[in-house]
Amino acid sequence: MGEINVALIEDHDLTRVGLRTALQRQEGIQVVGEAANATQGLKLLESAKPDVAIVDIGLPDMDGIQLTRQFRQFQAEHEDCPTKVLILTMHDSEDSVLAAFAAGADSYCMKDISIDRLREALQATHEGNSWIDPAIASIVLRQVRVPSKSQSIESKTVAIQGVEPEYEQLIETAPLTERELEVLELIVAGCSNAAIAEKLYITVGTVKTHVRNILNKLCADDRTQAAVLALRSGLIG
Repeated sequence: MGEINVALIEDHDLTRVGLRTALQRQEGIQVVGEAANATQGLKLLESAKPDVAIVDIGLPDMDGIQLTRQFRQFQAEHEDCPTKVLILTMHDSEDSVLAAFAAGADSYCMKDISIDRLREALQATHEGNSWIDPAIASIVLRQVRVPSKSQSIESKTVAIQGVEPEYEQLIETAPLTERELEVLELIVAGCSNAAIAEKLYITVGTVKTHVRNILNKLCADDRTQAAVLALRSGLIG
């Protein structure tokens, strides 16, 4: 795997400088540009075309979710811009997470992530996989399983709209069984095969079979992609 070119879009100077310094010390990662707001960030992404863009949600002129949505529209018209988007933020609410993925984000990390885990997230995102912070997955799963009375219909719509048409068709033509949905919920919660087997009172071999079936039905390459698709589509609701 070659060097990963990264762009930073973060309005807090100390955070941005700290990220740049930490990433530049990592072998195989090159920071090719940085921006302090969304307007500058969009111009940077369109011109530099980095491998991965690290985007903060709380930007002053336009939030990172709207930036991601606008950048995806740009990419739809420019096939030579394969940049992936990794959201890095302090926001861990269900609405923020689902809205980010619905806008087209590839991965979602919390700002208290270690540099080693961030490097792992960048690598996975660069390779075309979705990376989601385990803490985020647990929070979203808990909120979806116990819906808040104040949860708006609009937020649920955003989650459903985050799924591309071909995935909607897949879900309709190859629906998950009740047991597969139970396994998927536990995957989203970050459980290992052994933990899933213990919770559902089945063998590890049976869990592996269910996981394989889930990945096949969702056309997901790995468990992380399956978890992200579950969050985007509302499958775990």
